[in-house]
Amino acid sequence: MKGIILAGGSGTRLYPLTMVTSKQLLPIYDKPMIYYPMSVLMNAGIRDILIISTPADTPRFKDLLGDGHQFGVNLQYAVQPSPDGLAQAFIIGEEFIGDEPVAMVLGDNIFAGHGLKKRLKAAVENAETGKGATVFGYYVDDPERFGIVEFDKNGKAISIEEKPEHPKSNYCVTGLYFYDNRVVEYAKNLKPSARGELEITDLNRIYLEDNSLNVELLGQGFTWLDTGTHESLVDATNFIKTVEQHQHRKIACLEEIAYLNGWISKEKVLKVYEVLKKNQYGQYLKDVLDGKYQEHLY
Repeated sequence: MKGIILAGGSGTRLYPLTMVTSKQLLPIYDKPMIYYPMSVLMNAGIRDILIISTPADTPRFKDLLGDGHQFGVNLQYAVQPSPDGLAQAFIIGEEFIGDEPVAMVLGDNIFAGHGLKKRLKAAVENAETGKGATVFGYYVDDPERFGIVEFDKNGKAISIEEKPEHPKSNYCVTGLYFYDNRVVEYAKNLKPSARGELEITDLNRIYLEDNSLNVELLGQGFTWLDTGTHESLVDATNFIKTVEQHQHRKIACLEEIAYLNGWISKEKVLKVYEVLKKNQYGQYLKDVLDGKYQEHLY
């Protein structure tokens, strides 16, 4: 299965922070924001990843992440010249996707929770065995800002509406999507919405009407953060810092995930430790290598 991180956009809501850098390169506690969505794909077992960004920002991501070998993954890059909708990612990535299923995660989304890895693996299996698409729903207080799912009395998804004036539920679709290979053709046949974009909601609706959309609800014990405003950036940093300090485990430590997955050697992690040993991130890597933590991440 292939993976895409969509890290484009102009980031105007975060000006002046994003006037000279990409939103997805801003720090969330001790890591660049893009580490968090990348960790989601890696925890799903996905190693071939395409990062799509703007013409100006793509070189910055290359400087930060390179070809991904240090994390045991293969990174490629593509440019989205203008923000013409999330679904456009599958057209830009058509050659990269080839004939495989594909997962996409938005570059400013953070997911955390015990059992997340299990949910991700199930979504991968769904797509790989031709069972369609999987999206993740999350309860929000302001549903008019999101794509909202309506459920019947049996909990089955029956409609999805983008930024509804009169929301039919409080469950939004988060920025994480798993699709079978049909998604490329579906995306190519989409018509732009009233705001001139190829909407991911329209793509999800095709799967819904085909009866092949699985909506997984991330309930109690899961956290989803969309870091699009100054306030949500601070909230995300505070959340990550609090969880990591209390649980003594890092969220989105890419070297740890790669090491536990058997994708990189102990020697490679030690090299990173030598560079970072003066801070707590480096010390954490040393603790991981020393076997200080017994349980694996789920």
